[in-house]
Amino acid sequence: MKAAVLHEIGGIPRYEDFPDPVAGDDEVVIDVKAVAVENVDKRIAAGTHYASRQYTAQLPAIPAFDGIGALPDGTLVGFGNARRPYGALAEKTVVPKGAYMPIAEGIDPAIATVLGTAITGMSIKTAAGFVPGETVLVQGATGVAGRLAVKVARLLGAGRIIATGRDNDQLREVQTLGADAVINTAVSDEALAQAYIDAKGDGYDVVLDYLWGRPTEILLRSLVPQTFAFPKPTRLIQIGESADAGLVLAAESLRTSGVEIYGAAKGLDPQTMHEVYRQVVTWAQSGELTFDVVKVPLSDIETAWQRTDLRGSRLVIVPRQAAGRPVPIRCEPATRSAAFFSADQ
Repeated sequence: MKAAVLHEIGGIPRYEDFPDPVAGDDEVVIDVKAVAVENVDKRIAAGTHYASRQYTAQLPAIPAFDGIGALPDGTLVGFGNARRPYGALAEKTVVPKGAYMPIAEGIDPAIATVLGTAITGMSIKTAAGFVPGETVLVQGATGVAGRLAVKVARLLGAGRIIATGRDNDQLREVQTLGADAVINTAVSDEALAQAYIDAKGDGYDVVLDYLWGRPTEILLRSLVPQTFAFPKPTRLIQIGESADAGLVLAAESLRTSGVEIYGAAKGLDPQTMHEVYRQVVTWAQSGELTFDVVKVPLSDIETAWQRTDLRGSRLVIVPRQAAGRPVPIRCEPATRSAAFFSADQ
């Protein structure tokens, strides 16, 4: 079969022949239909992710650990946990029986790869107990997950949405997706702190944080009250670390600000995951939630792996299909829901 093959840590996967996978006991071979290439996949291949050793212990290997594919009987599923050195970026892979779930009918496989990303936006509800009418700040709103979070917050009934990013053109695009106000974080510390203060109105009820690092450190400082008045609670959901993995957290930022910090997994269990996934699927089926993807054939993996021009669209590799340009794809209504979730953690 053809596959994207990684030969060394930090290298670029190459399109070449690789032995077909053979299913062992309690395994099944998957015919791969679509795979989203995400930052976590590149970090694992580069050796900079904490799970790199787990996935690159045996080289050569095929990157990416989940995707959308078909079982031998043709059932379309979301799969994960491929047996190493087989990954998802190939015409076929092999996974344990049960390491897959059917996906909803009527949803393009390329779109199905991105549904899990939208679920991070649902953490305003699952982790923070969001109620309609509240103010939501999305830290890092110009990326794929951040843009989807803005859309999800709007669909859940946010009263106001403030979005942050480093590029004014992309921030204007985010406003068309539903943000009421935007903040450019590529300014001085003093200017950024003032921007947070100016935009918060009565206060930020929920913060979805894909950045951490400097922007969030400045945000937390800006929330410290200047008087002894009782602060309005702010529930901050930590999701990503695009800006930095660490920050300096002053004691007063927690002691007097009313800030509560949670991880994105708070409130999640199998039942809750099923419910939020079904909600995302329902929005996708009705066309209320759309996804920007760039389809690229597997044969172009070397060039695609190094692309930096996607501007909020998700790169999706399709082993046996032609490439497409980045456009919002609206899913047609379907009759059945499913419970597949592919995490980008």
